[in-house]
Amino acid sequence: MEPDNSGVKVFYLFFDLLLLNIAVFTVFYFSPMRDYLDLTLRNTYFLHANISEIIAYTLYSKRNYFFTDKFSDRLRITTIRFLVLLLALFVLAEVFLPDGYYKGFLLEYTAIFYIIKVVVFYFIYKTQQFRFKNGYAHFRVAILGLDNPSRVLGKLIQNNPSLGYNFVGFISDTEKSDNEQMIQEKKSKKKSIGKLSDLRQFSDKYRINMILVTNPKYFTKENTKELLSICNETGLRLRYVLTNGYWNKHVFKRKESSRFFEMFNPQEIPLDNLTFRIEKRLFDILFSLGVIVFIFSWLFPIISILIKLNSRGPVFFVQQRTGINNKTFKCYKFRTMTVNSDADSKQAQVNDARITSIGNFLRKTNIDELPQFINVLLGNMSVVGPRPHMLKHTEQYSALIEHYKVRHFVKPGITGWAQVNGYRGLTDELWKMQKRVEFDMEYLENWSFIWDIRIIYMTVLGKNAYKNAG
Repeated sequence: MEPDNSGVKVFYLFFDLLLLNIAVFTVFYFSPMRDYLDLTLRNTYFLHANISEIIAYTLYSKRNYFFTDKFSDRLRITTIRFLVLLLALFVLAEVFLPDGYYKGFLLEYTAIFYIIKVVVFYFIYKTQQFRFKNGYAHFRVAILGLDNPSRVLGKLIQNNPSLGYNFVGFISDTEKSDNEQMIQEKKSKKKSIGKLSDLRQFSDKYRINMILVTNPKYFTKENTKELLSICNETGLRLRYVLTNGYWNKHVFKRKESSRFFEMFNPQEIPLDNLTFRIEKRLFDILFSLGVIVFIFSWLFPIISILIKLNSRGPVFFVQQRTGINNKTFKCYKFRTMTVNSDADSKQAQVNDARITSIGNFLRKTNIDELPQFINVLLGNMSVVGPRPHMLKHTEQYSALIEHYKVRHFVKPGITGWAQVNGYRGLTDELWKMQKRVEFDMEYLENWSFIWDIRIIYMTVLGKNAYKNAG
């Protein structure tokens, strides 16, 4: 179950190269040993270091940072790759560097590189531990079935929290009678949390995000379609998990691999790709920082004063909304209404008496949404994505619109494909929310970075934004 994404490996390589070049730069310009170096060959030294690291990374590309929760294992992998780097450095030095090159320089910057990398990865490791412990970066998973592979998988997940999964329990097989299920539970010494047919009733109770399936009988076209329909109705992700023996023999027709389990996504969307998620997240961070620094920083004091002078109450309106994987988060907006008890249940209407005079201006200019760039920076939202709805709407419309919760497979956005096509504001009629969901589904199934840029461009221009607004 170790992630094996080529884009992620490239990301780790570039990260290593960044740290290595910082180490080379530090020694080249700040070390007392620089007097022993031929400064005219600076570019040659940098090129030699980078090529050596690329070779070392290729020769030893094992990366199990997500598989184990022990820092000692990460340190072992880092140390082995460091030794491979040293070997590559001195072998290639005979080709790239002039005769009589200063060997102490190579040892000095590689030692600095090793220390920096250990410190950085220890910080990342501790950050991961904190996020997993507090539920910020994991899926709450349930396993379908109580057979032996399912039990082994459950134990594996429980023993390796840094996989990013929090094991909730087992879901019973719907094909079995209650008596047969009781017998199987006694044999396995595990009790299920419910039946698959009752998933909608207990998924919210246990806050499940994903279902893992190990039994190959579910992998037929008909059973896959049925499982996906059930999962989409409740907004859960589905993953097939196979032992490497079955996977290699029946799917890839290849020899055994070193991994005990392999995972397959039967309903993959573009943003399931970790490389794309990193790409989108980096853009979100840079864009939100730009807005916060260059716009929000000076506009916030002005808007705050106007809101306070206009009506009593806080500057921000904070509301619980539904985010990615059905997780709730606090969504920030400038307060545009008088403080009232209906804010979490009743949408703003045309000529709504609750809206203040300054609030009316903030809504028309969309300035009230500006604080949500804080949500983007915190990672709760993205610049572009399906708009987050209040919890009451999630409960209401998920019962009325088929696969409504699928829109929660990606992070909610400040703007989205539905909004730039005019479906924004009041949803006083069911068809308006249905159209929103249609556009949201089109977005998440066909996402691309260029599409995000296009949506931002259309948002800024206001093209079609008010065409179908309530």
